[in-house]
Amino acid sequence: MKILAAGDIHGDVRLAERLADRAVKEKVELVILCGDITHFEKSTENLIGPFVKKNKKVLLIPGNHESFATADFLAELYGAKNIDGYYVQYKNIAIFGAGGANVGPNISTEEQIFKKLQESAKKIKPGLKRIMVTHVHPHKSRMSKFTRFFPGSTGVTKAIKKFKPDILLCSHVHEAEGLEEKIENTRVINVGREGKIINV
Repeated sequence: MKILAAGDIHGDVRLAERLADRAVKEKVELVILCGDITHFEKSTENLIGPFVKKNKKVLLIPGNHESFATADFLAELYGAKNIDGYYVQYKNIAIFGAGGANVGPNISTEEQIFKKLQESAKKIKPGLKRIMVTHVHPHKSRMSKFTRFFPGSTGVTKAIKKFKPDILLCSHVHEAEGLEEKIENTRVINVGREGKIINV
């Protein structure tokens, strides 16, 4: 499966349109948005629409710039899927996620982040490839070194070690956009605003 994953759109409609065009050009089967779709919820207009108009399936989670209710609203309005605390299966791939972050206007505690990941991970059938989607990056990751303000999530790190996803997609730290690293056997990717193509 070919996936376009991006985060931190922050209400930039032109960026959403550019990403949607890229999804078509790259012939991706799925778009995953890793939170901070809006900019403090000032506007939700035309941020998911460009992908839907291009007939792309969209999965999303909230970041720390939008509430969980806003993420639900966007998903329902555009026929996307909010995987905050849920999972979906495409072919032999299970994708599960938890939104929010440990800082900002829409805070999730480390316990809440881990519990959401746990609730969805335990329902995934054995033998499937696993992609975990979060907004916040793991604690003590290389990404943490790019910022003094966002320490990373201990809940995400705990989930990596317990559920052993093949891939973790996150964003949140703009300065670490595009950075890839390994935590245990999990490939951790900060997908950033410009997005990353993931072949699974």
